[in-house]
Amino acid sequence: MQEETEQLLVDEMGDAHIMTSIDTPLRPDAFDKPDEEKIANIARHFAAIMEELGLDLTDDSLRGTPHRVAKMYVRELFRGLDPANRPNLSVFENKYGYGRMLVEKDIDVSSACEHHFLPIIGRAHVGYIAGEKVIGLSKINRIVEYYSRRPQVQERLTLQVFNELKRALSTENVIVVVEAEHLCVSARGIRDPHSRTTTLEYGGLFADQKLRDEFLRMV
Repeated sequence: MQEETEQLLVDEMGDAHIMTSIDTPLRPDAFDKPDEEKIANIARHFAAIMEELGLDLTDDSLRGTPHRVAKMYVRELFRGLDPANRPNLSVFENKYGYGRMLVEKDIDVSSACEHHFLPIIGRAHVGYIAGEKVIGLSKINRIVEYYSRRPQVQERLTLQVFNELKRALSTENVIVVVEAEHLCVSARGIRDPHSRTTTLEYGGLFADQKLRDEFLRMV
């Protein structure tokens, strides 16, 4: 009876996906287990899923799939869940006094929808106006990569990148745009292969429409 009630609640939610926080929802014990134990457990569970689908796990092509998927989840696709993988964000004194906009565009986004665990593929464009600090260009890419490598919703990803860069640079003058294809839209459900989703967050001087327009022309 309890299982039927829980399933009814899930069915009633339908596609009304709700983001409750800009923090990725994690249990307090999320990192108590070592990666090898997580991989072994996920492989076992994924093997059960494959068996329920009727796949023959004795076949040479499928025998190693549960372990491959588990290793991919822990060490690649969702490695951004682990704070141990958070990039070291080196910032430097703005000794050359550059005070205009800096833009890093066309940063690869490779993530996964937390509602269906299907890929989110796209680009991020990030800009900031330097104050006392500047950041190495590759660090901007690493911020995007870190927050992408976890089950995500695009709105949260945009806000996480925005807030991380604000903290690193100690400035509000940051703008982030993410444009992406969601396979939960293009490969299932409505199956619209042409739609893209765009999200935007900005602060500080980017509240000025002219400055935002300048940024958008650049990207």
